Amino acid sequence: MEKGEIKAIIEALLCLSSEPISLEQMANVIDEVGKKSIKEALDELINDYNGDSRGVRVVEIAGGVQLATRPQYNRWIKKHFVLSSKTKLTLPALETLAIIAYQQPITNPEISAIRGVDSTGVLKTLLEKRLIRIKGRKKVVGRPLIYVTSREFLIHFGLKNLSELPTLEEFEQIITAEEKKP
Repeated sequence: MEKGEIKAIIEALLCLSSEPISLEQMANVIDEVGKKSIKEALDELINDYNGDSRGVRVVEIAGGVQLATRPQYNRWIKKHFVLSSKTKLTLPALETLAIIAYQQPITNPEISAIRGVDSTGVLKTLLEKRLIRIKGRKKVVGRPLIYVTSREFLIHFGLKNLSELPTLEEFEQIITAEEKKP
């Protein structure tokens, strides 16, 4: 199989997938060639998209690659799509998600102690939206569930990994700037 055909197959997979695709997943689908050939074709495809003035680019997210729109076109994309309530997060949900992201692994009682209110309902919402997941139980009295962010969290916020989270100081500046907007 020629490199051009491998690139075309990868491009088709990226167009159809709503989630990042790992090299391993690509190798399982394109099983006629080795991982090295797939990686070479993928690297070429990334260069094709990212060196161009296209509306989309290939980005590395959550251990895979995905097609994503270029940030400079957000104005038009926002005009086109009305964000569904499924993707909107309330302020308590964002607050709880931030606590989990920065303090994970963490339990509901620990989250509630930080927030000063019961977080059970918000945790249920975040679990339904698949932005967090249950990692297990803490080995203390009552054995509370332990929460961590999920792969969907990384995808939703466009992060390769948790090290790309802004520092707490940067996060506070972002929140303050958002609160000042009319």
